[in-house]
Amino acid sequence: MSNSVQHDKIEAAAFRRLVSHLQSHPEVQNIDLMILADFCRNCLADWYKEAAEQEGLDLTREDARERIYGMPYSEWKAAQPEATPEQLAAFKARKQK
Repeated sequence: MSNSVQHDKIEAAAFRRLVSHLQSHPEVQNIDLMILADFCRNCLADWYKEAAEQEGLDLTREDARERIYGMPYSEWKAAQPEATPEQLAAFKARKQK
């Protein structure tokens, strides 16, 4: 097996683990991820969609989100609490840096 194929397999396994980890921790809100890591599940879904398109696959944003969230985005969003004023202030402060 070539190093390139081996690296692709390792990266794919790490990606699957990241997605699984995010799916098993819905209490971590996207705004918290954005504040701390400057990316969220939606970003990951967008990157997934872009990668699919680079491979010539037609994937909608909703399909990509469902892959990342493990359910339709609308269901996940409905179960999430609204961002607190503190979260919104922290997000705004982060964006201004």
